[in-house]
Amino acid sequence: MDFFLCVIGMVMIVEGLPYFTFPDRMKEMMARVLELPDQTLRIFGFTLMFLGLILTYIGRSYFK
Repeated sequence: MDFFLCVIGMVMIVEGLPYFTFPDRMKEMMARVLELPDQTLRIFGFTLMFLGLILTYIGRSYFK
């Protein structure tokens, strides 16, 4: 459980960094995201989840 909480904490840091450093650009990017079709967002989301799964597998399998 401590590893899981550490990973969640790191994800929150990485996710929050752009909002902290470039708030104006993040607002512009969010406006662009709202204009994208749902299918594009689904493909992007699936791709990110798949890459995250692969990275997790690599990290857990090869770096014990």
